[in-house]
Amino acid sequence: MPTAAVVSFRLGGTDGVSVEAGKWQWALGRLGFDVFTVAGQGPVDHLLPGLSIDAARPPAAAEVAGALAGADLVVVENLCSLPLNPPAAAVVAGACRGRPTVLHHHDLPWQRPRFAHHPPPPDDPAWRHVTINDVSRVELGRRGIEAITVHNTFDMNPAPGRREATRRALGVGDDVRLVLQPTRALVRKNVAGGLALAEAVGGTYWLLGPPEDGFGPELHRVLAGAACPVLRGPAGAGDQVADAYAACDVVALPSTWEGFGNPAVESAVQRKPLVIGPYPVAAELATFGFRWFPLADHGPLRRWLVAPEPSLLDHNRAVAERFFALTDLPDRLGRVLAGLPLPRWAGGAAADALDDRAPGAR
Repeated sequence: MPTAAVVSFRLGGTDGVSVEAGKWQWALGRLGFDVFTVAGQGPVDHLLPGLSIDAARPPAAAEVAGALAGADLVVVENLCSLPLNPPAAAVVAGACRGRPTVLHHHDLPWQRPRFAHHPPPPDDPAWRHVTINDVSRVELGRRGIEAITVHNTFDMNPAPGRREATRRALGVGDDVRLVLQPTRALVRKNVAGGLALAEAVGGTYWLLGPPEDGFGPELHRVLAGAACPVLRGPAGAGDQVADAYAACDVVALPSTWEGFGNPAVESAVQRKPLVIGPYPVAAELATFGFRWFPLADHGPLRRWLVAPEPSLLDHNRAVAERFFALTDLPDRLGRVLAGLPLPRWAGGAAADALDDRAPGAR
């Protein structure tokens, strides 16, 4: 059985890179690979603290080589894409020179103002580059790096969340419109936009994730001026994301930038109306046929909430099933790997249905 190593800053968490890496691990397993993980943080098979975002020094080249020993394929999840730990990225790139490697790009340096001066990701003739959107694929191409787009995929039959129990835990009555922003709190997540939406529809604003990158003080300032009730963090134990979608009435994704924006598809799977900001990749996803409410005009959502049309939710769910199903990922990944000098493997046999190892929708 061929072996694949999945490498990143951190794995096994609730951040977007970890979630999508988990789906790729499952898909690689369906393709016949024995998969192991290497990261600076998280519940992984090989823990190398020097790979973490905040590491004081990178791991030694011998450490990385040892962790990757025996891997027929290496998948690098964003570690060589976004320069959060450039010395570690250089060590990993060095270990992957000349060997079959997929660089899975979730973000690119110039897409974040503070990294705009950094060079493009490294390249090598033995590597394949995969982006999660066409915007990034085109931008890499302009810089001389050929890439393939594989959009994020989603479990179309996630475990059901607990609407009534979650709303009780939150102290939210049946008659309250609950507006969920299922993101972390960062500048680019536009918390003020989500809050303004909740105020406009007379609802309660619920921010699911914590502040990061020093945004805590600004978050406190923004929320202190709210003209509507505010909730923060998950409600109790269980599947927190599934429960949050089940409990809410509206999903808000007001971001100014997302590499993908998983709530754009998750809201469709969960049959919830979505209000979305005009970030560039949102326009790309909209071309698949989703029908969303604009962030800039709250009127259409207010009217829909007065007289909801289930056909809108049916339509978005059908679009998600057609273009973003997790069960299609093994075939898509198999096409990426075709032609690489790998040992005998399943070569793209699609999964007919999710098995017990399939990850959740987030």
